Amino acid sequence: MSIKKSPIIENLRKMQMIELLSKEKRLDGRSLTDFRPITIKVGVIQKSNGSAEVSIGNTKVVAGVKIETGTPFPDTPNQGLLVVNAEFLPFSSALIEPGPPDEDAIEVSRVVDRGIRESQMIDLNALVIEPGKLVYCVFVDISILNMDGNIFDAAFLSAVSALLTTTFEKKIVKGDGEIEFQKCKLPTRCIPISVTSIIIGDNILIDPNEEEESVQDSRLTLTFNDEGNLCAGQKGGSMGISREQLFKIVELSKAKAEELRSFVKKVIENAQI
Repeated sequence: MSIKKSPIIENLRKMQMIELLSKEKRLDGRSLTDFRPITIKVGVIQKSNGSAEVSIGNTKVVAGVKIETGTPFPDTPNQGLLVVNAEFLPFSSALIEPGPPDEDAIEVSRVVDRGIRESQMIDLNALVIEPGKLVYCVFVDISILNMDGNIFDAAFLSAVSALLTTTFEKKIVKGDGEIEFQKCKLPTRCIPISVTSIIIGDNILIDPNEEEESVQDSRLTLTFNDEGNLCAGQKGGSMGISREQLFKIVELSKAKAEELRSFVKKVIENAQI
């Protein structure tokens, strides 16, 4: 898909936003560090090995997981494969034009892939059937259904929730050489969470909506594992980030990641897998 750049909001609206931010308020009534309401539904795609639909405010994303067998990469013969793809559906926004994935879709897929991979969420070593010859391949396909800001966190939550509820028929070779298939959960080690912040002037906003993103100076998406360790990051926007702003964003994002992780855990515990 091809995403046109959002038009700059009207000057009056922008002035109103900056005035509210000086009072630590936002146009939608949230504080600067509040997320919009979040909903997570798992098992929404019957023919997938795992799936999840996530809404953050009006932003809606769905992720599906498919597991197949394939050949490992030559440099990682003892690991299964993880492949993440993202696309913006034409009806997700008036700004979308049909076409192959562009840099925005590629960035979303890379941010999700990097966060999952660097946190070592999936035990790829446990996905080997025959070293160097045959492994399980985990394909994660992310579709943006509606755009209203913070696509990164919505996409990340949908992918992680889908992976946590993924099951597949695993090939088991017994001692006598007999082969059987057992239904197994995807081997996961942790629940990584990404948190996206933007900077407008001197203000740091978590979970920006589309209107706020249209006037951002900088954007930073950080991913944390269960232990609160920073695993991955992605910088966007035309302006730099000061040392003080960076440390504050890390502190705020780490706390928000823990809150989101607790929410995801409750969703997964209540799911019938």
